[in-house]
Amino acid sequence: MEVVNALGRRKAAVARVFVSEGQGKIVINGRDLEVYFPSTILQYVVKQPLNKLGVAEKYDIKVNLDGGGFKGQAEALRLAIARALVKINPEDKTALKQEGFMTRDARVVERKKPGQPKARKHFQFSKR
Repeated sequence: MEVVNALGRRKAAVARVFVSEGQGKIVINGRDLEVYFPSTILQYVVKQPLNKLGVAEKYDIKVNLDGGGFKGQAEALRLAIARALVKINPEDKTALKQEGFMTRDARVVERKKPGQPKARKHFQFSKR
């Protein structure tokens, strides 16, 4: 099997994933998954598509992560891994789609408007 690549995004985070056959090692920006995401919850989020299909020990994954915070990065990585697994085996798409791993979460931070302190907050109105 050759290397399969995929892209995942969430908020400002972008994850580029390169999946190849191996022993289940996940390397993010040159660091191990456990080092990059010390939180077990985020490690779980990243591994969700692999665990759903039962292929956690079958593939080695190399990741380039950029932008955003740790939660956005973890969710971008989950989407990228799910997309790569579907490229490898298209029959897995329905199982991953049912769990919601194939859906790009389009919610991003609303921009700040001019003449306002924040995106929606307004300065106090004074009639006199």
